[in-house]
Amino acid sequence: MLLPAKYFQDTAPQTPFVVSLSNHSLRLRPSTGSGRTDDAMTATKSPHNGTLSLALDFGPLLVFFLTYKGAGWIWGAGNPITAMIFGTGAFMAAIVIAVIISKVKLGRVSPMLWLSALLILFFGGLTIYFRDQSFIQVKPTIIYAFFALMLIAGLLRGQPLLKYLLQAAYDGLTHEGWMKLSRNWALFFVAMAIANEVMRRSMSFDTWLAVKVWGVTIVSVVFAGANIPMLMRHGLTLGEEKPSDEIGETTPPQG
Repeated sequence: MLLPAKYFQDTAPQTPFVVSLSNHSLRLRPSTGSGRTDDAMTATKSPHNGTLSLALDFGPLLVFFLTYKGAGWIWGAGNPITAMIFGTGAFMAAIVIAVIISKVKLGRVSPMLWLSALLILFFGGLTIYFRDQSFIQVKPTIIYAFFALMLIAGLLRGQPLLKYLLQAAYDGLTHEGWMKLSRNWALFFVAMAIANEVMRRSMSFDTWLAVKVWGVTIVSVVFAGANIPMLMRHGLTLGEEKPSDEIGETTPPQG
C-alpha cells in the first residue's frame, strides 16, 4: 500500500502557530481563533481526502477479516471453509463498492484500484469455486511482484513510472526524487512479495490474515512516512490544495 503525504494530515490545537502537513503543503502559520487552520477547513471541504482514500484501500480487507471472523464464530471452528467462503464473498462485494465510491466521490478510478479489484474478483472466484484459500493468499504476492517489476523496468530505462501515477500527490518533486521514490517502493514491493510467500507457507490462514490486515498495513504506513523527508529534500512543493478533479488516485492496492 503506497501512501502519499496526504495521509499525514494534521489539525492542530489552539496555539499561536501551527504546523499543517496536508496533500501538498507543510506550513507554519498563525491559527485562527476557533483553533482551526485554513488548511484544515480546506481539507474538510475537499472530497479527495486522506481518510476516504485510506478507507477505499483498507476497507475491503477489513470487511474480509471481520466477515471471516464473524462467520467462524457463528458456524464454529469446525467450519473454516464456510467462514473463508463467506469472508471471500464479502471481500469481493466490498472491492466493487470501493470502485463505485471512488468513481462517485473522487471522479475516477485509478488503474491500481482497477487492478486490485480484478485480481480480488478473479482469485476470490477461484477460492470460492475450489474451496481453497490458497488462491486468495497468493493474490498479494502477484500484486507486489507486478508493481516491483513495473517499477524496476522503469528504473532501468531511466523512467520513474510512479511519476505518471502519483504526480499530483507529489507536486514539484524532481526527477531524482521520483527515481529514488520508485527505487524505494520497488524494493519494498519485492520484500513484501517474499514476506507474503513465507507467511502463507508457514502460518495458519487465521494468523496470515491477522498479519495481513494489521501488520502489513502498519508497515506500509511507516514506510510511506519514512520517505517524506527524502521527498521534501527533492523539491516536494509546499503549495496550495488542489481541487479533487486535478488529483489522481494515489494509492496502490492493498495487496
